[in-house]
Amino acid sequence: MEVESMEVEAQNSNLNLDSLKRFGLKNSIQTNFGQDYVFQIAPMDDWTTMAVSLSTNALKLYSPQSGQYYGECLGHSATVNHISFSGPSPHVLHSCSSDGTIRAWDSRSFQQVSCINVGPSQEVFCFSFAGAGDNLLAAGCKTELHFWDWRTQRQVACLKESHMEDVTQVQFVPGHQNKLISASVDGLMCLFDTGGDINDDYLESVYNMGTSVGKIGFFGKKNEKLWCLTHIETLSVWDWRSATNEANFEDARSLASNSWMLDNVDYFIDCHYSREEDRLFVIGGTNSGSFGYFPVTYQGNRSIGPSEAIFEGGHAGIIRCVLPMSNMPGRTTQTQGIFGWTGGEDGRLCCWRPDELSKTNRSWISSTLVSKSPKTSRKNRHHPY
Repeated sequence: MEVESMEVEAQNSNLNLDSLKRFGLKNSIQTNFGQDYVFQIAPMDDWTTMAVSLSTNALKLYSPQSGQYYGECLGHSATVNHISFSGPSPHVLHSCSSDGTIRAWDSRSFQQVSCINVGPSQEVFCFSFAGAGDNLLAAGCKTELHFWDWRTQRQVACLKESHMEDVTQVQFVPGHQNKLISASVDGLMCLFDTGGDINDDYLESVYNMGTSVGKIGFFGKKNEKLWCLTHIETLSVWDWRSATNEANFEDARSLASNSWMLDNVDYFIDCHYSREEDRLFVIGGTNSGSFGYFPVTYQGNRSIGPSEAIFEGGHAGIIRCVLPMSNMPGRTTQTQGIFGWTGGEDGRLCCWRPDELSKTNRSWISSTLVSKSPKTSRKNRHHPY
């Protein structure tokens, strides 16, 4: 095995925060040999496999414990916008694409096992499973919301009046499987009850963000809260049940940038909820490839506090996704020291661990863990979502 080492940056002595936790690079995998992006990382429920979507329109599968490459799923002809192992079959990976399809892949054989074709002029930006047996599939297709019975692949509804621009997110509320929230470039988030007949009249609440919504997620002891990141890097927190805006951070980037000694925070990657501590974190990154976890106080004296975890030395460009392994069931001695994985526009998958667990404070890149893909032309940054 050919191994190439690179230095992990030394700890910045100017950072004097008692709660600061610093992470070093455990290992890094180059997913391709061109200039391709890693868009998203999705774990299987039992954490034996993680899927990675790339700007080549391919899906690659790896071991989250060792980084071993398993294989790839090929078939999409345009940008893959979302991937997930959610659904009625635990070994089936689902993906949606701007080619107008939602596909299902057997993660053991890497073969396509099912496909819904929305239409040649459609783009599918997001999807979510819920309902009895997780057989109700909702998807955002341009400005419309489509629903299918996954068992028969029969379309059961199409909502055309809820949003005026592209739907960027659809998510069923955990623990409230009939409740669906959609979000859009039009700045609106809509709450639907899908328990009966699904139509625009079953719209229960509308939350107005006033700007294009990029990503949403649920948190709280009963998943009663909703966080929202916009395409202009603002953050807001809602109680989705009462449609109440509890906090709005229009200067979120500035607040995060002022809370650490590294480069300014250029963008937000995601949010993370610690159920044990009942705390919300926003994950901010720099164009040079560093990122940190910033605690969000959304009640009382609202603030975005100093970063409590800093990651640097792994990526050389914008980071697109973070997969923490803290919630992984049955962690073994092989995985106890691993924080998780990240992917970025440098085409790398990086595995992180706390600095104190690294004996050499060095990292390695192995080109033998993956199969070489045909060289592709450089693509524009993932658009629109």
